[in-house]
Amino acid sequence: MDIRTQKTFEALFALEDIRETLRQRLPNITSPEEENTIKESVNRVRKILDDIENYTGTPEVRKIADNIDIRSREETNINIQPIQAAGRLTPEARKALIAYGDGYSTCDACRKPFRLDKISSPPVAPFHEQLASFVNMDVARVVPGARRGFQAVASTLVNKGDSVIVSALAHYTEFLAVEGAGGIVREVPLNEHNLVTADATAEKIEAVKQETGKSPVLVMIDHFDYQYANEHDVKGIAKVAHQYDIPFLYNGAYTVGVRPVDGKSIGADFVVGSGHKSMASPAPSGILATTEEWAPKIFRTTQMTGDLTKRKFGVKEVEMLGCTLMGSTLLGMMASFPTVKERVNNWENELKKSNYLIDGLLAIEGSKIVSEYPRKHTLSKVDTIKSFDLIAQEHKRRGFFLSDELSSKGIVGEFAGATRVWKLNTYGLSWDKVRYVVDTFQEIAEKYNIHVNREENSND
Repeated sequence: MDIRTQKTFEALFALEDIRETLRQRLPNITSPEEENTIKESVNRVRKILDDIENYTGTPEVRKIADNIDIRSREETNINIQPIQAAGRLTPEARKALIAYGDGYSTCDACRKPFRLDKISSPPVAPFHEQLASFVNMDVARVVPGARRGFQAVASTLVNKGDSVIVSALAHYTEFLAVEGAGGIVREVPLNEHNLVTADATAEKIEAVKQETGKSPVLVMIDHFDYQYANEHDVKGIAKVAHQYDIPFLYNGAYTVGVRPVDGKSIGADFVVGSGHKSMASPAPSGILATTEEWAPKIFRTTQMTGDLTKRKFGVKEVEMLGCTLMGSTLLGMMASFPTVKERVNNWENELKKSNYLIDGLLAIEGSKIVSEYPRKHTLSKVDTIKSFDLIAQEHKRRGFFLSDELSSKGIVGEFAGATRVWKLNTYGLSWDKVRYVVDTFQEIAEKYNIHVNREENSND
């Protein structure tokens, strides 16, 4: 970690020490001892700020609570990790973590009917309305990750033995959601381009009907899958599902928050998104949005009454287990939302950067793209069996040589030790960083005598 980053963390920690003193004092009363503690901490902050300004000093704080490393991955490196790129917090979200870190901070002003989506201060209720509008659906809830969105829909619609149509590239959490509800997944096969089509979905539905004697109860398909980040015909698939009177769940874990999503135009009955994967939000966070038709079922309220106390909690939503995201997780998501709403309009530029990087990798002799090409997403899967893996076979560090070379240049996030088939993500990187990454990969190749075709990249 460079010293300025180190000292920035130390300054933040020192300010938190001052904050703790202010928390421990009597309201608006500071004792002489507390004043002295504050002055000492302020002087320490001043010294740290001088170090930041002058690029001086030595590390003084290496651990949090004695055993937790300081995470400076984003401050000191270019991170191309495939699942982290669009989850980087905005400065506003990081500030929200500081201000709302206490467990039930969201609930300070909670009033009847005592439900998360009804809280007006902070503006949680308007945020729910904005989320629904953001994906052009009628009603939305925040959930602890996309997986809990899948779970809420599956537990509502799926009974024991029911079939649910998923992609042959479906995420494991879709499987778990169906299994937890007692259902059975039925996978739509891929075509020769590793794509799920509307025709293949129709054929699978017919096959399930013939085998079981009844239709599947849900079709759940990813817009972009997590393995290749290929784009699947969700609009066509939704149309097919509705022709069979089957509701359609749009898995937008890799789209909601990074590119425009119009749930009604797609034909979705349910839209699920991931906050920590694609909405610059703390984990675990996500959204579940639906239509007016399905909202009363998915967001049903409890009807149960205690046999002894006769207590009722009728306002609480069963699938949400009452309230979902509380404290800093929700406020971080809310704080990032204005930026997220704007950045989806920059998707075409993000695609240009993605294709620029992939073209740069393809210029390295022997490298291939496994995902569809040109890229329609910033997440990509590449094949370097005939390039970097040839080096790994002879190198004393084997596949870790590439990680070593990249990290020495400040690039992290590729799967450590992977030189055969692996994934990366360019989302949110500046053009300068994208060019730097391309140059670094090509310089590594040339260092080990792999030819690079250095023709000018037309995508720039």
